[in-house]
Amino acid sequence: QVQLLESGGGLVQAGDSLRLSCAASTRMFTEYSMGWFRQAPGKERDFVAAITWNGANTYYADSVKGRFTISRDNAENTMYLQMNSLKPEDTALYYCAARRYYSGSYSDLNGYDFWGKGTLVTVSS
Repeated sequence: QVQLLESGGGLVQAGDSLRLSCAASTRMFTEYSMGWFRQAPGKERDFVAAITWNGANTYYADSVKGRFTISRDNAENTMYLQMNSLKPEDTALYYCAARRYYSGSYSDLNGYDFWGKGTLVTVSS
């Protein structure tokens, strides 16, 4: 069992930046690829970004490419999401997720084994 705890959400204005963190309670953090997803009110949970176990490969949704950066620190068992140039449409509950063996698309939320409870990001115009 892996517990994931997100932090760093908040209320910001359009154009501002935020950095989200996801702390994982496992000694086998490098066994997992990690992802960020988000869910706006009344909408489905959508893929944001993902990173492989060693950080060598990253993947992004088109809507955040060039603005968001995913990274991880395996020594600290932590993943990050740097969000720049935030827009009101980025407002959502942001979740981190971990997957170990699934070999399908990183954007497939069904491939993730463990989820955090989310951190809320609100971007005002």
